[in-house]
Amino acid sequence: MFGVYRAFVLLVFVTQLCNGFYLPGSYMHTYSDGDSIFAKVNSLTSIETELPFSYYSLPYCQPLEGIKKSAENLGELLMGDQIDNSAYRFRMRTNESLYLCTTSPLNEHEVKLLKQRTRELYQVNMILDNLPALRFAKQNGVTIQWTGYPVGYSPPNGNDDYIINHLKFKVLVHEYEGNVMEVIGTGEEGMGVISEADKKKALGYEIVGFEVVPCSVKYDPEKMTKLHMYDSVPSVNCPLELDKAQIIKEHERITFTYEVEFVKSETRWPSRWDAYLKMEGARVHWFSILNSLMVIFFLAGIVFVIFLRTVRRDLTKYEELDKEAQAQMNEELSGWKLVVGDVFREPEMSKLLCIMVGDGVRITGMAVVTIVFAALGFMSPASRGMLLTGMIILYLFLGIAAGYAGVRLWRTVKGTSEGWRSLSWSIACFFPGIAFVILTVLNFLLWSSNSTGAIPISLYFELLALWFCISVPLTLFGGFLGTRAEAIQFPVRTNQIPREIPERKYPSWLLVLGAGTLPFGTLFIELFFIFSSIWLGRFYYVFGFLLIVLLLLVVVCAEVSVVLTYMHLCVEDWRWWWKAFYASGSVALYVFAYSINYLVFDLQSLSGPVSAMLYIGYSLLMAIAIMLATGTIGFLTSFYFVHYLFSSVKID
Repeated sequence: MFGVYRAFVLLVFVTQLCNGFYLPGSYMHTYSDGDSIFAKVNSLTSIETELPFSYYSLPYCQPLEGIKKSAENLGELLMGDQIDNSAYRFRMRTNESLYLCTTSPLNEHEVKLLKQRTRELYQVNMILDNLPALRFAKQNGVTIQWTGYPVGYSPPNGNDDYIINHLKFKVLVHEYEGNVMEVIGTGEEGMGVISEADKKKALGYEIVGFEVVPCSVKYDPEKMTKLHMYDSVPSVNCPLELDKAQIIKEHERITFTYEVEFVKSETRWPSRWDAYLKMEGARVHWFSILNSLMVIFFLAGIVFVIFLRTVRRDLTKYEELDKEAQAQMNEELSGWKLVVGDVFREPEMSKLLCIMVGDGVRITGMAVVTIVFAALGFMSPASRGMLLTGMIILYLFLGIAAGYAGVRLWRTVKGTSEGWRSLSWSIACFFPGIAFVILTVLNFLLWSSNSTGAIPISLYFELLALWFCISVPLTLFGGFLGTRAEAIQFPVRTNQIPREIPERKYPSWLLVLGAGTLPFGTLFIELFFIFSSIWLGRFYYVFGFLLIVLLLLVVVCAEVSVVLTYMHLCVEDWRWWWKAFYASGSVALYVFAYSINYLVFDLQSLSGPVSAMLYIGYSLLMAIAIMLATGTIGFLTSFYFVHYLFSSVKID
């Protein structure tokens, strides 16, 4: 009874923590004519530095009621999002051109900061009704879609910089007509049912699009300071001449204005994110993925068929002989049958292997469940930070699986449960400890740059509380279940004296490292899109493809590890444990090498040592997670293969 009570208290604690990070407003709003809608602003971001900064770190107009931060979930906080209210006010279906404010004369620090943010290509990320602002630009005759608008711009043939101080907004609205009973939206932002009683409330307009055209306009500050916020001003056309744009220099007073136009649209609310998820070259993406899948399936199928035929022939030939012939065969033949007395000998650093397998089980489970939910549409771009939040929660609760897998493997290797508590603690601390060290180093770099990407001290304590109160107890509980599970019995006895391993012409680790190329072949195309989503601010939406690639990766990792294990046993090398792990886990080396290649050739605009260190740090953490997951898949498959192989042959 006491255990049930503790579980209930723990559940309440987790629920309250999750409520603390809840971001309201992710459901459909309908607005009537004249309703006021205020835009929000997220952190300033740049593909050149990857260092987010607060919107109000620059001299922008502040709301009359003061700056108020929006509630953010765990994922948003970790990604460096800082969503604040803004002074930009819209009135439904009211086209108007309004004055916001005029700044005080710019001082040296403000000018330096504005010029730096302009030349580092920082973007202002504005949000209206949970939709990011879209901007369209033409380059070489091709229309390119961006989210947000630049802080300013620098002409190619000049040393001056100009600030964006006038915004032309276009808000796309869809007229909603309520029915007696209608289901609205089963997509990215939830589901709701409108009844007849709510019909009047539901009638109105939905915001289905939010576009912006940025301009730089020079105003007369003496004239503009006589106005008050939201006073009407004449509509302006974006000037093409630089002498009519607002230059950034000391003692200049910058006036901010904006105009808004509401346009009716046939786009319905559940489809409003389609415009953001359009990706150039989608057909190439589809055919490249399908081609990669077919090639990998073909190669893996050939290897697996050849391998099965070889093993079956060996087993059939061996079992058809009588006992005397088998004994003579054992003396004459070489190969995997000669290592029968050593194949299950305890490997070196067996505790570390159990720890890594335990954490690998947890990371694999987290990845599979997260991608399945994302592929089913439960985690969309509309829910900022939910993907990362879901991954962290899954990682915490999968501590049970990690503890169980690690301790059961420990019992199998050692033949006893002694030391399972220490092992469970190590499993609970291994990967989180690595992540904590890397993120702390990166966090000091972000703190030194005054970036909003730095994790607050309060969030550090909250993460430690989640780890200590949820992950550690669940891992210990999983370890306890592992001690109570039925032990895996080896089918053959282990000799007291290890068998000498014959010398080889080339090191076995060379073959192990080369084995990672096949699993990497299933990943490299998808990696480009994932890296572009993370580092170039693009939306990643092909979770269905990612799920297929993940399942294919699991199959290929298992096959590659089993084939290499069999090859090592055939040359009388019984030290297969770690080699089975790294045969598939070596794909992480190629992923990390690809990330460096991406940094050099695709992120050429990335500037500064801090940005490069952030990129390398996050890439290293991702590579370690991939190594643990893929290595665990390969090792467990090889373990059960070796167990089955030697249990199929009767050897006295």
